[in-house]
Amino acid sequence: MKKNIILFLTFLSLLSCENSSKKLVKIEGTLIPIDEKIDSKKEIEDFVAPFKAHVESEMNKALSYTPINLTSTDGELESTLGNFMADLCYQKANPIFNAKTGKNIDFAMFNFGGIRADISKGEITNLHAFKLMPFENQLVVVELSANKLNELVQYLITEKKAHPLSKQVKLTLKKNGYSFKINNKNIDSTKTYFVLTSDYLQNGGDHMNFFKNPISLFKTDYKFRNAIIDYLKETDTVTVKLDGRFSYKK
Repeated sequence: MKKNIILFLTFLSLLSCENSSKKLVKIEGTLIPIDEKIDSKKEIEDFVAPFKAHVESEMNKALSYTPINLTSTDGELESTLGNFMADLCYQKANPIFNAKTGKNIDFAMFNFGGIRADISKGEITNLHAFKLMPFENQLVVVELSANKLNELVQYLITEKKAHPLSKQVKLTLKKNGYSFKINNKNIDSTKTYFVLTSDYLQNGGDHMNFFKNPISLFKTDYKFRNAIIDYLKETDTVTVKLDGRFSYKK
């Protein structure tokens, strides 16, 4: 009987604890560094091994070839890598835009800081594409007024960096001003222009605020990195050069 009473009182005590309000008193954590001192588990390594081998095989698969080093710093106001990126994105995105709208992109522009790795002379692999563009940025087309386009030009002149510009653009800095042409034509104040860029820059990234609040916005649903990979798969040998699309007049 005594034993039953003790069990009953214990049960009531548990119920009381469950119904009482609980408060967090303290949170403690321990930092466990993951380095070579941690012992590996063979069974885990064996399980992961085939997946690792497959990923490495895909990453190292040759897609194309470049006869020269492609870098972001081999020119003052333009670069081989910047020209390469801007031109290929225009080439891959314009058919998508044209099929949906019946119009063409006027030019492409991206940011110098978005180029994350160079490509050395030789084979170009999937790994190069992932290092070049490690972000999940999407390509978008913004419709800009002539005034906004002038803001874009002023940004380029002020920055004086090799921001990637596609070959449709010719910007020449002079002692007393500048010349800016798109497909060999001056800006028309009565027209609007379609500019290809990334969703990051369209939201004002890298202080490119002229891309924000455009007249219209077209989302291609096409990742920047995928455009690079698709272009490389279709191109046996990459041909790119510094062609003076952004330069000083000598």
